[in-house]
Amino acid sequence: MADYADARTRLAADMRMMMADTEELLKAIGADSKEKIAAVRPRLEATVARAKSQFTEVEDAVEARARKLAREADAYVHENPWRSAGVAAGFGAALGAVIGVLLARR
Repeated sequence: MADYADARTRLAADMRMMMADTEELLKAIGADSKEKIAAVRPRLEATVARAKSQFTEVEDAVEARARKLAREADAYVHENPWRSAGVAAGFGAALGAVIGVLLARR
């Protein structure tokens, strides 16, 4: 979980940096200064590359967490089949009641 938080923090920082560099690039384009554009472009490209990499890290961390939670849920259902069936039935009944109320309003 710490890896996810670290990657998310780094990604947010790089996104802020990329936005600032993009704004600077747009100002330089408006000023039509080739030197300014040439100076900003490498920084922007590096920031985009880091952001892509960190986005992949965040995506991988989220996917790993989702798989872990799915395994835990599967184990719980196998260990407690009747309790799980009761929860599912209760949820289905509650959902049916909500749908019934919404349909009755029409």
